[in-house]
Amino acid sequence: MDDPTPSRITRDGIRLFEAADFGGMHKAGRLTAEILDSIAPLVEPGRTTAEIDRAINDAVDAAGATSATIGYKGYQHASCISVNHVVCHGIPGDKRLKDGDILNVDVTVIVDGWYGDSSRMYVAGKLSRKAERLIQVTHDALMKGIEAVRPGNTFGDIGHAIQAYAEAHRMSIVRDFCGHGLGRVFHAPPNVLHYGRPGTGATLEEGMFFTIEPMVNLGRPETKVLADDWTAVTRDKSLSAQFEHSVGVTATGAEIFTLSPAGKFHPTWS
Repeated sequence: MDDPTPSRITRDGIRLFEAADFGGMHKAGRLTAEILDSIAPLVEPGRTTAEIDRAINDAVDAAGATSATIGYKGYQHASCISVNHVVCHGIPGDKRLKDGDILNVDVTVIVDGWYGDSSRMYVAGKLSRKAERLIQVTHDALMKGIEAVRPGNTFGDIGHAIQAYAEAHRMSIVRDFCGHGLGRVFHAPPNVLHYGRPGTGATLEEGMFFTIEPMVNLGRPETKVLADDWTAVTRDKSLSAQFEHSVGVTATGAEIFTLSPAGKFHPTWS
């Protein structure tokens, strides 16, 4: 579906939105963040990921919003829930969480035609030291990427900031998946890589909307997609973590649309 928003397109095919459009993105992003806040108490040993997904679906319906993922390329759930060595696109199911499991929950909602897309990490029970370190590095790598968002910088600057931080902590960046443009469509240019060289790629301009969503592995970066054609896992079965924000480029930096109202974006914050 074509994006109906009247706006300019850069020579790289990236849409530039108007100042008034930031409000729509904030509204959609806030609902996504509120839903992710609300499920935190549900993440506990013995709970199934299908139960968590049903709670997310109910929250989307209660808000009068629409899930962007139900029906997307045949997908039938209101979230992707990726546990332990699942990198992304994990399908909610009846397997019960165990003590120490870590999981990424990814939710996208549509509010008044605008897409709010975010994911964050959770832990069921007691967090192991190695998982805690992975989650912290992944969170901080995302924030390093967001710090690089300002007009005149490039998408290579964002990727380099993320890659350099993660690799300095002896972890690896997944290269098979990336962030993306969004607004009044789910996925649009650009592809936002989480690795790269400074000064390369398209130049950032005020009015760009996109996600930054690094996936970081404790082991090697390679992934494979399972037979369900959705679930991506680490090839070496090492733990993986991911955090995602939707952001807009302002005259001076970045606005984050998906900030947690309850301060629960990081699983050790409450």
